[in-house]
Amino acid sequence: MSVKFRLIPLLLLAIFLAALLNPASGEEIKTGAVYYVKADGVINPVMAEYIVGAIKKAADEKAEAVIIELDTPGGLDLSMREIVKDILSSDIPIIVYVAPGGSRAASAGVFITYAANVAAMAPGTNIGSAHPVAMGGGKMDDTMAKKVENDAVAYIKSIAAKRGRNAEWAEKAVRESVNITAEEALKLGVIEIVAPDRFELVGKLDGRKVDLPGGARSLNVKGAEIKDHEMNLRFRILNAISNPNVAYILMMIGLIGIYFELSSPGAILPGVVGAVCLILAFYAFQTLSINYAGLLLIGLAIVFFIVELKVVSYGLLTIAGIVSLILGSLMLFESPAPFMRLSIWVILPTVGFMTAAILGAMYYALKIYKRKPVSGKEGLVGEVGSVVDDFEMDGKIFIEGEYWNATTDAPLKAGDKVKVVEVKGLSVKVVKAD
Repeated sequence: MSVKFRLIPLLLLAIFLAALLNPASGEEIKTGAVYYVKADGVINPVMAEYIVGAIKKAADEKAEAVIIELDTPGGLDLSMREIVKDILSSDIPIIVYVAPGGSRAASAGVFITYAANVAAMAPGTNIGSAHPVAMGGGKMDDTMAKKVENDAVAYIKSIAAKRGRNAEWAEKAVRESVNITAEEALKLGVIEIVAPDRFELVGKLDGRKVDLPGGARSLNVKGAEIKDHEMNLRFRILNAISNPNVAYILMMIGLIGIYFELSSPGAILPGVVGAVCLILAFYAFQTLSINYAGLLLIGLAIVFFIVELKVVSYGLLTIAGIVSLILGSLMLFESPAPFMRLSIWVILPTVGFMTAAILGAMYYALKIYKRKPVSGKEGLVGEVGSVVDDFEMDGKIFIEGEYWNATTDAPLKAGDKVKVVEVKGLSVKVVKAD
């Protein structure tokens, strides 16, 4: 056998091994899924729990990457730091994508975008305005404002250094509240990709190297399944009630429910509904900038309304309650951030409805109080009956289907119509009816 034929088995073996180690060019290598998380709204504890939970779930299912579609006006510093911390320590690549067109990554959104392994934006979006503001209705003095500002600057610069992004612009975003478009952000090195939709974004991500806590890694997302991870019902409800306008309405429903329960003990339903709404409102308050003076004024208004039921003040307590309610509502949420403030168009109809409901309840309570009794002995006063037999002072009358002993000051004859003017024990005093 020649040398040429002896080499054929070795050649076939080499081809077979090459086929095992390198799949055919027409076949795609299977990769993990790409989780697509939509974060639309204020950065608050609910949003933080949702994003952190999505990242954890993606890691448990060994996803290839997580894309966070971001559109936020900003939010709470603590919630933002929780998200940033989780992104920086994530074992899977995190991509923050400011989209769709018209969206923004403002304030806390800038920090979250900077923390991502890859930052991307859609055309027509903007990023910036990350200057910290005082929450809780108070105003920081110059020293405290400088401390907070310097802390935010140091924080975003450390994130920029870790991700290799433009630290100089990041500092301007915090100190001067500068804002730029997606195209400007790409030129300045704030982001890495501009993509009109998520499919083009995934295409541009494929093969890109990212740094993870475990070391550098290349993204292999070509042909990967994109799994939408949306808020479940629980997160949607909690996120909705974290809106200042919704929280305010819930508090008002709760207070009016408690008011009706106290004014009509035993009704049960108003008390139950009021208690549930108050608990939901107090949950929302932990995510909002609450001015406690405003909250106390609203509580004082309810006290005035309740006392009005017991004390004759000729409407003074009611007027005081309405004034306290309006002032408390205006003071309740005070923040430089518009998304953390209460709309006047929510305050006016809510206060108007609540005042009308309380005044209406007081009116009907007074009307019922003054109404003539319709049962018992008192219900006989004013009723008309007929005389059974002639009598001068004492006799019997027939009234309301019953025979009653009666007294009179003037003689009466059988068949005369008489009216009850007083009830004395088991006897009634009557006069001849007109």
